[in-house]
Amino acid sequence: MVSSVAAAAVAFVFALLCTPLAARGLVRLKAGQPIRDVNPEAHQVKRGTPTMGGLVFIVGTVLAYVVGHLVMNVLPEAQIVPPGPTMTGFVLLGLMVFCGGIGFVDDFLKVTKKNTAGLSGRWKLILQLVIGAGFGIVALGFPSTAGLSVGSTRLSFVREIDWLNVGKVGAVLAFIAIVMAATNAVNLTDGLDGLATGTSIVVLMAYGLISFWQYQHWCADPAAKAEFCYVARDPLETALVAGAAAGALLGFLWWNTSPARIIMGDTGSMALGGLIAGEAVATRTVLLLPILAALFVVITMSRIIQYTSYKTTKRRVFRMSPLHHHFEMVGWHEVTIVTRFWIIAGAGVVAGLGLFYGDFLGRLP
Repeated sequence: MVSSVAAAAVAFVFALLCTPLAARGLVRLKAGQPIRDVNPEAHQVKRGTPTMGGLVFIVGTVLAYVVGHLVMNVLPEAQIVPPGPTMTGFVLLGLMVFCGGIGFVDDFLKVTKKNTAGLSGRWKLILQLVIGAGFGIVALGFPSTAGLSVGSTRLSFVREIDWLNVGKVGAVLAFIAIVMAATNAVNLTDGLDGLATGTSIVVLMAYGLISFWQYQHWCADPAAKAEFCYVARDPLETALVAGAAAGALLGFLWWNTSPARIIMGDTGSMALGGLIAGEAVATRTVLLLPILAALFVVITMSRIIQYTSYKTTKRRVFRMSPLHHHFEMVGWHEVTIVTRFWIIAGAGVVAGLGLFYGDFLGRLP
């Protein structure tokens, strides 16, 4: 736990100090955010705000991960956890960096062409599929000395479900689906200052708590009772990465709240989606993800409902989608929307953690 806190602190300080420097550098490079004409009128003032800010918290997370391992190596945990980076860390950070890379290409095309087109939707999906498949194969291969892989062939809720064994091919397909769903959900949510950032913080903090609890009741611990222990490859590693990312986002949020001095862009939103998807797989809580990430699900569903309704009936359910833009059109202030949506995100996290810890308590005599 100390290593996770240390990583979070390092990431927070790094992002807090480096984000304004990055903002000034992006302004000099003329990497300003283009705004679609169909967006609410209030968004026009955001035109030119430096984008690609996700680079800051991606670098901050990776740096903090390294620091966290340096701290971990001098703690008692070093007797249980293998020294140095693990395959779990490689998968989690790899998803964050490579999914962020897709977003970076999209952002780069937007700022160089000075329009909102960017990378086509088809290419985004193809690249997400390739990255999901690649890391899905890695997650199922390369087992630890205890025979545990990062991912599992069994689907999971608060822990693995024995009778939901989908096999290796099914597990890779599920991995791809989770990565694609999470990256696009966070990307859709990133429409108001601080909305995706704050929501991602509470979701990642939840995964930090889940991971640490799994470490405390890890099957790798000989003293753990079988009915209480969790099957996961590197629970302390998932806690470390989640803590580092949450800390980096907290420092970034200081500058990303309304009025934002910098925007994370697709670079940041896709990186966060990839990381959150990886955390769900590594902690064996895949089917719990929609509850923990309830706000992301609600916003994604609003987009799907709007699209389906218009294509089938030529009628719109919302004044504008995703959902946060609907409330802007209704007349809510941006800060009000963000604050209330954060409350929804927090409620989803509380419900998800309640189910997770409730399962453990239900196993007590």
